[in-house]
Amino acid sequence: MSVTVSPFGTYPDGREILLYTISNSKGMQVAVTNIGAALVKVRCPDRKGMTADVVLGFDRGEEYLKNPSFFGVVIGPNANRIGGAAYELDGTTWKLDVNDGVNNLHSHKEKGWHKRFWEAEVNDNSVTFSLEDQDGSLGFPGNKKAGITYSLDEENALRLSYHGVSDRRTIFNLTNHSYFNLEGHDRGSIEKHSLQLAASRYTPADAGSIPTGEIRAAAGTPMDFTRAKPVGQEISADFEQLKFAGGYDHNWVIDDWDGTLRRFAVLTAPESGRVMEAWTTLPGVQFYAGNFIDSQTGKNGAVYGFRSGLCLETQYFPDAANKPEFPCAVFGGERAYDSVTVYKFGIV
Repeated sequence: MSVTVSPFGTYPDGREILLYTISNSKGMQVAVTNIGAALVKVRCPDRKGMTADVVLGFDRGEEYLKNPSFFGVVIGPNANRIGGAAYELDGTTWKLDVNDGVNNLHSHKEKGWHKRFWEAEVNDNSVTFSLEDQDGSLGFPGNKKAGITYSLDEENALRLSYHGVSDRRTIFNLTNHSYFNLEGHDRGSIEKHSLQLAASRYTPADAGSIPTGEIRAAAGTPMDFTRAKPVGQEISADFEQLKFAGGYDHNWVIDDWDGTLRRFAVLTAPESGRVMEAWTTLPGVQFYAGNFIDSQTGKNGAVYGFRSGLCLETQYFPDAANKPEFPCAVFGGERAYDSVTVYKFGIV
């Protein structure tokens, strides 16, 4: 195992952006950077032994300061949506940036943690990023400290370990917004990828993608991925939830969630034979099929667009801050935030 460090650009305040590349003996490489603690590259072999980069992203750190589709970044303090761009906590109403219709998406599109500079610490097979945020920033109480550690092992498992503390009760709901294409980041549509989810229920949402509060069985609908099927098989079905979101962009409820590490997804690319298994300690996953990726130039001149990558964003449910019936995403004081998500890469 090794970690190498190379220049990756300059932050607006003059700090140097670095790229940290973790390599194992199996030919797998993972690269991460200070901006948004972003996952920049994941290189892994296919069934013929050929390696390819399987996450969408950019060649320079400065491009992550634009990044309209949130490629690879850590979202915080709150990932996903909060209805009405406001919530009440301990008797105080906190107002957020109105940036997604009348709602809030990903805390703040320009000032959220996905565009912050994270300090880095390098270890033998891992990189830990950390930042601090002051009380009230972006509409979230508490002086907060947050961190994420990316570690790679010899079994081709990439582990994301998150930690957060605050001196006041606050919202912590962190996720990584990587877009995967297991055929290669530059190989076009992910609709032929096969996906299986250990999630027999989901949280239906309104036309603004805010959950209604219901937890609904997926059986008998296009939302059912309990048996593996191609992503594109039913994505255009005449089904209200899919029409609202332009395809899959919903929160699935992970079966038998109890806070322990559970396998919740298996993603397979038919041509390359690459497989990604995913585990998490969190109660939900936002499966987003890349329905609204803006046409843009990414790594090595690749042009990304409609459904050229998909996300499996582990999380507390969207709008949990306003839905007491959902698992609670309030942390702080004596209750630290900790979660783990693992993406393991193999072949079939």
